[in-house]
Amino acid sequence: MPEMSTVWLRLAAVLYGAGLLQAILTILRRGTRTFPFALGAFQVAVVLHAVAFVERSVTLRHLAANNFFETASLAALIFAVVYLFIEWRYHFASLSIFVFPLVSLLTLTAAMGTPLASWTDPRVRGAWLITHILLVLVGFAGLLLSAAAALFYLLQERRLKRKHSAGGDFLNLVTPERLPPLETLDSLITRSMSVGFVAMTLAVVAGSGWASIEYGVRWVSEAKIIVSFITWGFYLL
Repeated sequence: MPEMSTVWLRLAAVLYGAGLLQAILTILRRGTRTFPFALGAFQVAVVLHAVAFVERSVTLRHLAANNFFETASLAALIFAVVYLFIEWRYHFASLSIFVFPLVSLLTLTAAMGTPLASWTDPRVRGAWLITHILLVLVGFAGLLLSAAAALFYLLQERRLKRKHSAGGDFLNLVTPERLPPLETLDSLITRSMSVGFVAMTLAVVAGSGWASIEYGVRWVSEAKIIVSFITWGFYLL
């Protein structure tokens, strides 16, 4: 049975998940009414997280920041506390779109520093992996689509500002009449980036959980996991 500090940390990760869900709904423009509930869950999670950190530090008799998992936990706690102060002082709710996913993923990573149970059914293992792969593909598709739309947005904007169609062969193929309006392109960029980021976030969560069961605590040193986190970090920024 895991020690109580791990239990508190995992409970905090679950409650932080409410904030992650709220951020996802907000990105998809459906979460404006869920923020008060997500913030309440986030506040309770911070308390449990602090209890877990203090209890772990007392057990170790030094600051619990000895390895990657403990450092991730401490970083998440600091980010969460700073955010709560900013929210209390300035009511900066929009910042939650950045903070909630970051804190949630860091805490989830820290909570998986203790080995989880092995697979009990190979079919679950396979289905979980396929889900992760599909989410990754959707995430990259969203990123590529938003990048392509952004390129055409810049071309269209430049054309409209200069009010003529002179240019090279490629530019002559993409005259304003052959491109959607700027408003349509802007909407496409926003929606594809939003869906892509949501898919990539869920892919990282699913992939981290799968890897922690598959490899134990060694999962965090896998190259593909590191690349996934870096990619997600760029997406979040």
